[in-house]
Amino acid sequence: MKILALESSATAASVALCEGETLLAQSFQNTGLTHSQTLLPMVETLLSECNLRLSDLDLLGVSAGPGSFTGLRIGVSTLKGLAWAKDLPCAACSTLESMAWNAVGLSGEICAVMDARRAQVYQARFHSDGERITRSSPDRAISLEELALELRALQSTPWLVGDGALLYADALQQAGIRVRLAPPNLRMQSAWGVARATLERWKQGETTKGALLVPNYLRLSQAERERLERENGHE
Repeated sequence: MKILALESSATAASVALCEGETLLAQSFQNTGLTHSQTLLPMVETLLSECNLRLSDLDLLGVSAGPGSFTGLRIGVSTLKGLAWAKDLPCAACSTLESMAWNAVGLSGEICAVMDARRAQVYQARFHSDGERITRSSPDRAISLEELALELRALQSTPWLVGDGALLYADALQQAGIRVRLAPPNLRMQSAWGVARATLERWKQGETTKGALLVPNYLRLSQAERERLERENGHE
């Protein structure tokens, strides 16, 4: 089964092509250009270099959230366009779960954490046996204090992955909470992790048509929050 996966939830963008669990090719860019400039050209180049066309693919996947609102919209919109041409099945994958799959070789508890700003983190926990992951908590937006309380109750020392790992590791350790940073090459978002999560969605019968894909922001955008504040202020 040939899977094409897109990751654009944060600063970097990546595209991966897999045969089942096996990575065939991956393209990664962290050049400061917007995802609207880089993502689709990366797809086209990757397919061309692998001598493949869209019609040769079986499944598409995208990191659908949480993450950058703009990045998620670009990734989902790009996948919608790719899927529409050949009516390919799609999977909207959790960014946090995809990061955990990227670090599946690290046995033990994996804590995926992204900086959500506004004094919050996007966070979810998973357990890895070295080959597969199982979810221990849902994706959510919580405060760093709530995360610290949760990790303090664990019996094991979790691996931290995500763009919030390095940012918050010192604060957690200073609070007396033992954590381990995943190696840099396994720590951040990658399209291979999205491809692996996509395969799991397919196995669980959780694919959909491209037209039905939507980002999962976990919370309202700043514009929506400001609109609600204005409306509530006039009540």
